[in-house]
Amino acid sequence: MNSSTDPMDRIVVGIDGSDYSTHALQTAATFASALKLRLDVISCWSRSDIYFAAQIPVGGFPEADLLESEATRLVDEALERAFGPERPTGLSVSIRYGHPAQILVEASANARMLVVGRRGRGGFLGLRIGSVSSACVAHARCPVVVVNNPE
Repeated sequence: MNSSTDPMDRIVVGIDGSDYSTHALQTAATFASALKLRLDVISCWSRSDIYFAAQIPVGGFPEADLLESEATRLVDEALERAFGPERPTGLSVSIRYGHPAQILVEASANARMLVVGRRGRGGFLGLRIGSVSSACVAHARCPVVVVNNPE
């Protein structure tokens, strides 16, 4: 992998633990290896939908640690499914709080490529492309690769 500290020397991949995101992770790793770029894996979590914004207790909400732990577990499982014990060189992982589309679009500002799965864990099963993938395609500031599951 490229040892440069240039932020543009990276490929960003968004994952959520779904099968689509596992395939996106494998695809992003293939691109990163071929182009000798770093691979930055980003997973997001957000507050529980059981609270309206005005109802979030002062100091945060009680489920925050649980939601962040779950996001971390899903990333660990996706990495294991995608690569087994052999992780690609130059791989970094970050778990971020916020809406995935917004975070991934922001991360695209200094990336060579953004890779996402066609669909994620939520939403409606009949959709051809998920809302996060759609937002990334529409708003990212770098090329976007949307990965379908192999049939």
